[in-house]
Amino acid sequence: MSSVKLNNGWKNLLHKTFETDTLLNLKQFLKSEKERGKVILPHSSLWFNALNSTAPEDVKVVILGQDPYPTPGHAHGLCFSVLPDVRPIPKSLINIFKELQDDLGISNSNGHLQSWAEQGVLLLNSVLTVESGKANSHQGRGWEYLTDSIIKELNQQARPIAFVLWGSYAQKKGAIIDSDKHFVLRSPHPSPLSAYRGFFGSRPFSKINQFLQQQGQEAINWQT
Repeated sequence: MSSVKLNNGWKNLLHKTFETDTLLNLKQFLKSEKERGKVILPHSSLWFNALNSTAPEDVKVVILGQDPYPTPGHAHGLCFSVLPDVRPIPKSLINIFKELQDDLGISNSNGHLQSWAEQGVLLLNSVLTVESGKANSHQGRGWEYLTDSIIKELNQQARPIAFVLWGSYAQKKGAIIDSDKHFVLRSPHPSPLSAYRGFFGSRPFSKINQFLQQQGQEAINWQT
């Protein structure tokens, strides 16, 4: 993992975490999986794409996901996002875009959320890798320890940040967030299995922009 590029700001915040046995064991696991011929997604150059796209001092919004898409060519290191030419768009992202359309009248035709990340939206999966074709296959290997550390660091920031917790998994992971300091949005997950239980109609995008403007910050342009 030492050969994987990471933004200096995050590297400075997380250097002690990377030195723990948990992360050293994760590094060894990923190395051995590659040696066994396993295909790991996304490509190693994109494992930290979320962090490299949104430096710690630039984070205005955090959206928590679970783990990367296991379909080759889909995952590129940002939760919920796919590369511009991916069709069909994953169902959860279709529902996110449906809510965005209903909320702000914005229609997106591709699922590439890189522009969100570059405006300060940290699109963070709890687990940053997956074996091709095997959803959730790298859970419990150590990534969660790293991403918990990222959330703790952001929670300690003096400035208020908007945290978006869609579904029980994200809400459990975000339980440490100080909702007296930060703006915490909780709703059901946008998955087709749960979106109709309260994700639709939750209007997260306008609420986030209202919060940011109240803080004197620029609103997010949610157009992809």
